[in-house]
Amino acid sequence: MDVGAQDKEATSRWQGDKPGIQDTSLSDDSSRGSRSAFASFVGRVRPSIEKALREHMPTPIETSQQANLERYLYEPLGRLVFAGGKRVRPALALLGCAAVGDDPERALSVACAMELFQAAALIHDDIADQSELRRGIPCLHISEGVGIAVNAGDVGVISVIAPVMHDETLSPDMRLRISEELYIMERYTLEGQALDLGWVRDGRWDLTERDYLAMATLKTAHYSAASPLVAGALCGGATVEQVSDLRAFGLASGLAFQIQDDLLNLVGDAEAQGKDFRSDITEGKRTLVMVRALAELDDSDAHELQRILSARTTDTDTLARAVELANKADAIAYARSYAQTLADEAKARVLKAPITDEARELLASMADYFVSRTN
Repeated sequence: MDVGAQDKEATSRWQGDKPGIQDTSLSDDSSRGSRSAFASFVGRVRPSIEKALREHMPTPIETSQQANLERYLYEPLGRLVFAGGKRVRPALALLGCAAVGDDPERALSVACAMELFQAAALIHDDIADQSELRRGIPCLHISEGVGIAVNAGDVGVISVIAPVMHDETLSPDMRLRISEELYIMERYTLEGQALDLGWVRDGRWDLTERDYLAMATLKTAHYSAASPLVAGALCGGATVEQVSDLRAFGLASGLAFQIQDDLLNLVGDAEAQGKDFRSDITEGKRTLVMVRALAELDDSDAHELQRILSARTTDTDTLARAVELANKADAIAYARSYAQTLADEAKARVLKAPITDEARELLASMADYFVSRTN
């Protein structure tokens, strides 16, 4: 099937005909110093995403209290949404639609849904992790208090399907199908978060790599790649085969994204990450690196690493010691290799998928970006 021939005009809209804006947070990490194809795509579609987000942000229903509601609910949510962010997930929704030969902007409602969920998840995650900074500004629970932050996150969650349900360019059946996809995505993410938080709370050290991979797939892979691609593709009338291939690609690349995220927290740019650098150690996160290290170290070193992960320490020397132990077990190199293998598997899947040639190239570039990014 020549999907690429279905809509040449639509394809031209996301190949580079519009200059877009520069998104330096997505700079390519190759030695050439040039932007990757995927990073360039995100920069091109970002203006359309930003415009749609401003149109679809939730607003007060009770107008007699509009000023107070803006101050205590909607403005805090909007502050986080527009404080920055790479807009990768919304861009993936547009790419999913383009991949099946349709105008990518048909998926703008899905793009907004993805960013609303991302903001809500970040607000709640920052509270759970007791974080201090997000996107260069104080976390909402720091600036507004925990109660208002929780409420702002909640309104983000319940607003996720609103852009889709109000999108009259989609048929009623398609709105329902996409809303179901978004609902399942949210459930998966919350299930993954439950495992991540529960293991720390209960002091679980009996975890295997398989446990970590299941948790990270639930918590990150669905909403970071698979669901945006699938929901966007549904806007464009995707076939069952296209949905299956895009979902499989998204799960593999999304899991690679999370492993790379874990690695950057341990051995990335400390200055760029600020107070969050090595926070996974402070929070005792059961990452692939740490699960692998605990399994490979001798008893003495494993017990030392376990003590550090249980101590909630912020001492830089102690955090560095945990990284030293992980390196001693070759766990960091192992995780990096595992992420690359997942990216390669994702690219192999998308090469055979019945999607446009342009989308195939961009998705392959995305998989590479996910494991080579430095922030």
